Amino acid sequence: MKPTAPSLPHALPPVQAVQLRCADGRLLHASWQEPAGPVRALAVISPAMAVASGFYRGFAEWLAGRGYAVLSYDYRGIGRSLQGSVRQERAGLREWAQLDMAAALRAIEHRRQREQRAQGQPLGVLAIGHSFGGQAIGLAPGFEQLDAVLGVAAQAADWRFWAGVQKAKAALFFHALLPGLSHLFGHAPGWVLGGRAQDLPKAAALQWARWGRRRGYLFTDPAVQADLGYHRFTGPVHLWNISDDTLFGPGPAVDHLGQQFRSAALQRHTLDPRQLGLRAIGHFGMFRRELGAQIWPLLLAPVEQATPQLRERLLA
Repeated sequence: MKPTAPSLPHALPPVQAVQLRCADGRLLHASWQEPAGPVRALAVISPAMAVASGFYRGFAEWLAGRGYAVLSYDYRGIGRSLQGSVRQERAGLREWAQLDMAAALRAIEHRRQREQRAQGQPLGVLAIGHSFGGQAIGLAPGFEQLDAVLGVAAQAADWRFWAGVQKAKAALFFHALLPGLSHLFGHAPGWVLGGRAQDLPKAAALQWARWGRRRGYLFTDPAVQADLGYHRFTGPVHLWNISDDTLFGPGPAVDHLGQQFRSAALQRHTLDPRQLGLRAIGHFGMFRRELGAQIWPLLLAPVEQATPQLRERLLA
């Protein structure tokens, strides 16, 4: 039977804006989307490269309608976490994972402990990562405390995993376009990233370009070898690619990310737009509000079924 989308309450509680304090003292903009009733589970949404958390607002509301308390946040230098000019931001992708993601994970674990004490029963935590938000989760300290990981178009962005004309475009992007424009403008312009991306700080763009040129992407970078924790996660990991997402998330790139979760209960999924009667979905379409009723139940059902901490509370 095909899962159906529950209707949203007529009036969801307002979004609660908060600040996350990172280990280095940096403050990030974040928000909680609360369910109308009791908290039955928790979720943290980690955005794609240079995408602000507001892009996922509709998805967060839908999750709240299922009983999740949802934490969304902006990486430093992006969205409402940008302080001053993007040209002044010195943080790279490693800081996004090890400081920003880690701060979000601490916040959601603290909330879980508080809710469990109040309710007198365990609650599950699901991490949802779009693109970079899923590919970098294994660099974040504390991610092993999660109950499950859902990666949407999350990948190892080594240009060699693309094919045909798109492979040539990916090679050009990482070898020339991304570093060249970053040096020229002092940041990577959002238009070169496409979709809902904002301007990307130069240090982050140049690190992304270096990883994209490496065979094996970040997983072979000597500078982060001591940080890699993917192999320690033992819970369910569900990774999705979209068949028409040839620009940012081809299947082989998603497969290579999956190989890093050697101890996890990994499941790979592919969504073809034609299954839903759609012409295209692409890299960003999975989170479009107007497609949510068709897509979001498909994303959530398998990982919820595979995770006892979620299944027992959400699907009872």
